[in-house]
Amino acid sequence: MGTPLDSSAAALRHIAVIMDGNGRWAKQRHLPRYEGHRRGLQVARAMVRACAERHIPYLTLFAFSSENWRRPAVEINALLTLFGEAATLLSEEMVNNGVRVVFIGERTRFPVKLQRTMTNMETVTAGGKTLNLTIAVSYSGRWDIVQAAAAIASNGGDFTEDNFNLHLATTDAPPVDLLIRTGNEQRISNFMLWQAAYAELYFSEKLWPDFEKTDFYSAIDDFSGRERRFGDVGKAC
Repeated sequence: MGTPLDSSAAALRHIAVIMDGNGRWAKQRHLPRYEGHRRGLQVARAMVRACAERHIPYLTLFAFSSENWRRPAVEINALLTLFGEAATLLSEEMVNNGVRVVFIGERTRFPVKLQRTMTNMETVTAGGKTLNLTIAVSYSGRWDIVQAAAAIASNGGDFTEDNFNLHLATTDAPPVDLLIRTGNEQRISNFMLWQAAYAELYFSEKLWPDFEKTDFYSAIDDFSGRERRFGDVGKAC
């Protein structure tokens, strides 16, 4: 999974985002919760463009967690419909902008038609070189670790960090450098537990539908001002 950790590395290569607050945003406006998710999709598109503008090669978006299956059926159905519409309508946009899209998570839990739509989007965008966009759906960090361990065990492989990295869902991506969470919550909610072990955390009070490019750039600027020690003493010591 990318290059080894380097305490001297200051480059920002991989941003992961927990897009929290869609439902609350809709509730504040007396709208159905799915309207918050619909608005949140537009914000996600803006963040994709922002990463391309800042030449950040990897972006991972937490779109739907394994725990989200517990939500009311009407909200889940609306989300699945939105996923399908977005994957169909945005494929051409991603191709035109050089964005490679990959979905990670327990994809088999989704309707077969939606699974095919995801696979098609991955296929048509496979040649993208500008940005690697990973969309986590029906995903949890614990699931990712368990499935990686199971894969190694079934293959009779060695349980080393390098081998473990190769079996994670994000095998093609480097470790997370910056993890952003919106919605005024300060937890990582079972997201990329292994990959974000040394990530810098940034929490925003804004709900995801209100999160703007300027907020995204503020998070990046905040990251740039931090000293990443990876267990070393650091320059200040």
